[in-house]
Amino acid sequence: MKNSLLAALLGAAFGATLAAPVLAQSSVQIYGIADAGVMWQKGGPTKIYSGGADGSRIGLRGNEELGNGYKAIFNLEARVELDTGGQQPALMNDNPGRYLLRGMQGIPQPILDRLQATIQPPGAPAVNQEKALFDRTAMVGLVTPIGAFLLGRMYTPGYEVFNMADVFESGTGGTWGHITGGTAGFTALGADIRSQEAIQYRIAHPSGFGGSVMYGPEGSGYLGRYKKFRAVAATYKANGFDVGIGYNHGYDRQNRPSLRTTTVGGSYTVNDRWKLFAGYHSQRNDNSALLPDYLAGWDGAVAPALAAQGIPTGTQQALRGIFQRAITENTKQDAKSYQLGFHYRIGAGRIMASVAHQNDRTPSNSDADLYAIGYDYFLSKRTDLYTVAAFIRNDNEAQYTPGTSGNPGGFTEAPGADGRALQIGIRHRF
Repeated sequence: MKNSLLAALLGAAFGATLAAPVLAQSSVQIYGIADAGVMWQKGGPTKIYSGGADGSRIGLRGNEELGNGYKAIFNLEARVELDTGGQQPALMNDNPGRYLLRGMQGIPQPILDRLQATIQPPGAPAVNQEKALFDRTAMVGLVTPIGAFLLGRMYTPGYEVFNMADVFESGTGGTWGHITGGTAGFTALGADIRSQEAIQYRIAHPSGFGGSVMYGPEGSGYLGRYKKFRAVAATYKANGFDVGIGYNHGYDRQNRPSLRTTTVGGSYTVNDRWKLFAGYHSQRNDNSALLPDYLAGWDGAVAPALAAQGIPTGTQQALRGIFQRAITENTKQDAKSYQLGFHYRIGAGRIMASVAHQNDRTPSNSDADLYAIGYDYFLSKRTDLYTVAAFIRNDNEAQYTPGTSGNPGGFTEAPGADGRALQIGIRHRF
């Protein structure tokens, strides 16, 4: 019945276009954000970055009025790295993340070193590993009187709620997401930011209530590793509130439950000066969709070296068994996170401050606390200068460190070490 309804809507829309082509009005807009700055890190290099408060981008979006409440829309948005001119940002530092290789004492150190270099090559792309031209968004859809139907690569409903609740709007060293990236550091995604191969239905009521439902078949998810993906969100945007609840659920290639996240929160604007934020985020993953990639890394980089050294086949299989059991355990996630903060407008700028806690519920108990404060000064409606100081206190094996909107932070120099960063940047919207 749902398919029949969608077909009827599409037929009605295309029929209106053919019947009255002279009435159709279309528009196409080129837009973007150019954002760059400098970050000083504890235990890492001073670095010029692209995408501090917002990811730098260039995009095309357009629509065509079809009549009778129907509208065709599209959006293509490409990542742009201003520091290199490329589209694949790296981690902010090359410190090795130790968590994924823990529990492998039976494997000789030279092999572990080879694994570390394979899993985390220095300077390797940390984002957009698919080398997609329109990595940020690639979507076409139809707006109807009963909602919008969209197809392509889009932000997930759960992540949109996460962004609503983030004091630093998913950017700078203060963004909440810097302590939700997997277990103990940037070992995996803590939330599915986007999904490719997705279909989405969205609705927004004049009262302020809205919602979205997303489904992705095989090849969906941020890296296209899921067998299927499901997500839903409900929002309310009125009377000073911008709040919601979102749920994402991916399934690995064997159709087992993979990353599941629940996010609740948002903001409340009190008056012209204060905007208050609060958020809760739960993430769990017992069957990482990245496991086949890690095992392929062993088979491609380690197995040939062992064979060349004349290591017996039985020993090779035993070493691979140690690796597989440990990496399966180390890619599991079970954490709950909380964030509180505010914006305070003063003059032509605003002060931003937040505190967040990641409660790791795995046996490693690698908790983290994030404290951040920043100032954003608007030179015009399109251009602003910002500065942010962020501090992360890591427990046990945690190695979280601040990053930017475009670059994950990477890792501290050692497990349990504090992560600190100071950044200054400029952002221009066009």
